[in-house]
Amino acid sequence: MFLENVSLQKYHSFALATQARFLWTVNRVEQLQQALRTITAKNLPVFILGGGSNVIFTQNYAGLILCPQLKGIRYQYVNHTQVLVEAAAGENWHDFVQYCLAKGWYGLENLSLIPGTVGAAPIQNIGAYGVEIKDCFASLTAIHRQTGRSQEFSLHDCQFAYRDSVFKQHLKDQFVITHVRFLLSTQSLVKTQYGDIAARLSSWHITQATPQDVARAIIAIRQQKLPDPAHIGNAGSFFKNPVVTEAHFNQLKAQYPHIVAYPQAHGVKLAAGWLIEQAGWKGQNLGQAGVYEKQALVLVNRGAATGQEVMALARQIQDSVWAKFMVALEIEVNLL
Repeated sequence: MFLENVSLQKYHSFALATQARFLWTVNRVEQLQQALRTITAKNLPVFILGGGSNVIFTQNYAGLILCPQLKGIRYQYVNHTQVLVEAAAGENWHDFVQYCLAKGWYGLENLSLIPGTVGAAPIQNIGAYGVEIKDCFASLTAIHRQTGRSQEFSLHDCQFAYRDSVFKQHLKDQFVITHVRFLLSTQSLVKTQYGDIAARLSSWHITQATPQDVARAIIAIRQQKLPDPAHIGNAGSFFKNPVVTEAHFNQLKAQYPHIVAYPQAHGVKLAAGWLIEQAGWKGQNLGQAGVYEKQALVLVNRGAATGQEVMALARQIQDSVWAKFMVALEIEVNLL
């Protein structure tokens, strides 16, 4: 489907009233390759759009929005404890996680209810509650935008880091992911030590949690803390959790004993939402852009926000957190 002068409001979860000159939806790999050839020949600027949950169109887009909506899930048992599962890039991420749980394949349950598509997940190395994509990742297939050739990427090739991958660094805007493969376990091993999972399970009087229990707890926690994009425009976590040196953390800890932090191999990760809340931004608005009253890490569209309002709010938050804590907040959302 090829459209001209398209409103992007329904194509990204922050729902800003912006437009794209062209929008092209493709459902098969062959259609995607044909679209890329056409784009290359016409020298059009192009943006690859998945579920639109981690992007904000702050102004009109003069080029073409390409929406690959490839579907399908395949699997193969490697042995009696492991299964290799391949999902097409257009599959809904949360639905894919729940599908794996229903099949008795474990490892992704802590990533339940993260919005977006399977194809977008490796780009961001999405993570939540102590788990990241890289923990279960096997490989992916992607098409080179200029040549149209298909290429395989291993775990090593993807160079995963915190909310980062090779596709956000030196291969940015060079490939379109078509399929992602995960190595999952048939054994019930759970991670409940991160965030409020253990407390939620305890409130349900669950002492021996299954992966399904963990997923259910995480879904409940996320629904309680995060706004539903169907009702309040948002893109989830707007900022990355910053990592500081241990010396810097100790200084902050002495001044703010209740600071929320998580030790890392190199440094200490701080909870960006806690920093923003302590800086006084929780529930505050700038025009029609605001900070969600239940989770300060989430910026929201109160109904008619503009890209200028969103960016101005983000800059003011960054400035005030730096002034109070000398910590730099990095924006996690893709801004166009």
